[in-house]
Parts: sequence; structure tokens; C-alpha cells
Amino acid sequence: MDEKQLVRQVLSGSDSAIRLLISKYERLVIHMVARVVSDNMDREELCQDVFVKVINKLNGFNFDAKLSTWIATIAYRMAVNFAKKKKLDQVDLDHIEFKVGGEFQVTEKEDMKLFIHGLIDQLPVSYKTVLTLFYLDGFSYPEIVKITGMPEGTVKNYIHRAKSKLKKIIEEHARKEVALI
Repeated sequence: MDEKQLVRQVLSGSDSAIRLLISKYERLVIHMVARVVSDNMDREELCQDVFVKVINKLNGFNFDAKLSTWIATIAYRMAVNFAKKKKLDQVDLDHIEFKVGGEFQVTEKEDMKLFIHGLIDQLPVSYKTVLTLFYLDGFSYPEIVKITGMPEGTVKNYIHRAKSKLKKIIEEHARKEVALI
């Protein structure tokens, strides 16, 4: 079923279409919320609130962007507003799946995933967000602009800065590893 059909069916009140919408975009919403909100209970509640808002505002969706971009924008902005209210400053990326290539064993993949999580977690929130949106979720610059509300130049700048900071963090970590040998 394409996006337009899905939206029409959800707007007509179809329970199965609502379930399909939620199952199709649940992972995306979790990713967006997890970048900003660290508490599991808060995340679960916020994800539910995001879908309530998505369904309630769906009649205003005009297909100017992909449905996933529109939903990600709502999730991100709700998470940021929630964090501001709670004055949260930590981001927990535990539920974001990273694709780790190569011929690693399963435990090595998990170790690498945890290592990458730890490195990215050392970046400022805005850098983490744009970096993971671009490289891990595959959103384009214009989509990230719509999701975050940042100007495109800022998005590109933050991605560049995030990569530079991540490189420095990796170099520092490598120096520490060499010093231990």
C-alpha cells in the first residue's frame, strides 16, 4: 500500500490502517525520540504521544515531503520540547541500530556497536542528531532541514563538525590503546 492510500485509510478511521501506520513508522519514531530522551518510560510514553499527534494531524499532511520525513519531524520536535520541559541534557542511543560491516563474529559486532555508541554519545546533541539522521537513517539534507528546523548550511556544518570531532575522539582513543600496549 502506498503512502496516499495509507493516509486515506487512516483518515477514514480504519483500525488496520492505523496499526499498519504505527508498525511501519514505529522504529523511526523510536530512533527520533531516543536521540533526545534517555529514560525508557518517558520514551515509550512520548512515542505513543507522537502517534496520537500524527493521527490527529494527518489530515493536514499535504504530501510536500515523504510521510516518513513528516513523522520524523513531529517525533523530533516533540522529543526536543519534552527534553526542554524536563531539562534533559543526555541522549541515549541504545536503541539505534548501527550497521557494522565485515566478517565480525556476533559478539564482536555487538562490541563494535557498543563502542560506536559510546563514541557518538560523546558528541553534542545537535551533532549526534544530524550525523545519525544523515548516515544511519539515510535522510537527505532537505529532509534533515525539515525534521530539525535548522538551516541547510547549519546541517551541513554540524555534520562536518561531528565527523571532525568523532575523528578526534577516535584518534584519542587509539593513542590511549597504544599507550596501554
